[in-house]
Amino acid sequence: MHIPENYLSPETCAVMGAAMLPVWYMAVQKVKKEVPKERLPLLGIGAAFSFLAMMFNVPLPGGTTGHAVGGTLIAVLFGPWAACLAVSVALLAQAVFFGDGGILAFGANCFNMAFVLPFAGYSIYAMVKKAMPAHPVAAAGIGSYVGINLAALCAAIEFGIQPLLFTDAAGQALYCPYPLSVSIPAMMAGHLTLFGLAEVVFTTAVLAYLTKAAPDLVKGTPSTAGASVYGLVALLIVGTPLGLLAEGTAWGEWGANEIAETEDFGSALGYVPQGMETGFSFEALFPDYAVEGLPDVAGYILSAVIGAALVIIAFKIAASFQKKPADYSTQEG
Repeated sequence: MHIPENYLSPETCAVMGAAMLPVWYMAVQKVKKEVPKERLPLLGIGAAFSFLAMMFNVPLPGGTTGHAVGGTLIAVLFGPWAACLAVSVALLAQAVFFGDGGILAFGANCFNMAFVLPFAGYSIYAMVKKAMPAHPVAAAGIGSYVGINLAALCAAIEFGIQPLLFTDAAGQALYCPYPLSVSIPAMMAGHLTLFGLAEVVFTTAVLAYLTKAAPDLVKGTPSTAGASVYGLVALLIVGTPLGLLAEGTAWGEWGANEIAETEDFGSALGYVPQGMETGFSFEALFPDYAVEGLPDVAGYILSAVIGAALVIIAFKIAASFQKKPADYSTQEG
């Protein structure tokens, strides 16, 4: 679901980035008010959960892949505004250090995965939990399924409007060449099935584990991360190479050198959109979570360690600047 560089026009990227600015501002203000200083490092661990979840690629028949995001899980633990901030930080680390998601498309990726997903997922969770108060984990699973599918639908629409709005003199698409009639069914086929299921499994498994191993974290009371929480992070890091087993590329994430030959819905495109071929380029330090000189598995694990450490440290630094105790309202969990 990570939109790569040059699949969206600069104009679209600017609009999506501008739309996220007030969201990020509000998220920061809400976190300052509602998340106490001692829980900010835990929010960093939530961001690490999201970062690592997105490294576990799941294969779909036909050669494409997808992944969970964990946005609803973080929203259940800390609230949707905090989840928005946590997933945004995870996406930033992925884009800058690992080339997963475009720099220009950062606002669009955050809109889909850090805004739509956790807010939609949390809203459904809250409604289902009210109807079934004895089954909060199931409610979180249902919310996570709805959240990731709405996020995928937003991404599909962003892809699909590009050939309607941006073409060259010959009528060829300048950016993403697939119209809504292609992008929506292609994106939703995977997310309504395996990728949505992956989000449900990740959300419910982690939440069920934390409910037993770290009940204070789930209840929303001030607490610190114990060995059980860090142990889960370590387990996820060690398990990330499973994502290498999924061959192929996620739909809509092909490189410019691949898209002309990529067969989608039965035929190859036959050309490289000009905006994709000559657009913005950014070289990440560890592209595709690979580390030069290391085997793929070792590089993937090291990338997982670096990414998880970056987001956890970011929130620990943020906690050091929060001088006064926040007014804290216990989150539903």
